[in-house]
Amino acid sequence: MSLPNFIVSGFPKCGSTALHYYLDEHPEIFMPKQKELHFFTNHILGKQNQGPGDKEIKKTQIKTLEAYKNCYHNVKDEIAIGDASPSYMNYPSEFQNIKKALNNPKVIILLRDPIKRAHSNYLHLVRAHRETLSFYEGLMEENKRKEFSYSDFWYYTFNSLYFEKIKAAQAVFDEVLIITQEELSRHTESTIKKVFQFLGVDTNFEPSNLDKRYNPGGSYKSNFITKMIFKDNSLKTAFKKRFPIPVWAKHLKQNIIKGYKVETAEISVETEAYLVAAFKDDVNKLKTLNVDVSTWNPKYFE
Repeated sequence: MSLPNFIVSGFPKCGSTALHYYLDEHPEIFMPKQKELHFFTNHILGKQNQGPGDKEIKKTQIKTLEAYKNCYHNVKDEIAIGDASPSYMNYPSEFQNIKKALNNPKVIILLRDPIKRAHSNYLHLVRAHRETLSFYEGLMEENKRKEFSYSDFWYYTFNSLYFEKIKAAQAVFDEVLIITQEELSRHTESTIKKVFQFLGVDTNFEPSNLDKRYNPGGSYKSNFITKMIFKDNSLKTAFKKRFPIPVWAKHLKQNIIKGYKVETAEISVETEAYLVAAFKDDVNKLKTLNVDVSTWNPKYFE
């Protein structure tokens, strides 16, 4: 039985879905049909279930070693075997366990401008009809939500603090590659080749889906169709557990919802100032790790 030899673990809303599907195209790479297994952090995430919709979301997470191994029962002779679970990077306490269980896997870390990541996180919960507060109000509620054991997906600031978690990963794992969502979106082909080289697979292979964008985010009209697509329920969860969503269904969903997309409201000046202050030190520390932050909010560097 083969288990993963590499981890994709950026942070929520940093592009791991797109990377999962790009990697899955490569004949020398195996990605499980279900994304975001969260096996190594499930014992933590499972206790964070008091926010609206949290319990439903937890049902698709992999809870046992047997179930985790079963995700890889179709591995053949692929060189690279992956697990794309954004939650892993948020919990350095689990790094040694991951290293031991997976024999020191390669680690790919995905980052994104922390303000844009936090806002995308917020919009995701709004689309799912879970978040009812304004973005700023949600930020102000973060500590209370932690106390009340909401899922960490509600922790907009926590999920956008990267530096210490990356340093912890570099201290534990021998091979760590850091890329940004901005890099992946703007220079998709060259970034994918860099990832292929890191994984030791054929760098000449060109995925056919590099022009596709997955989970584009943003704001949408609230109606029956968008509610059916975005809001989680027990029927959808049961279906996803038995039949992981195929790529063609992702594309179909995106074609349907793009007709309902509306302009996303700008982040308020007050909210931006709060987040710049919250992330400024962290972002500037990332430069010491040679992370390209040149396309991020210039106010971090003032």
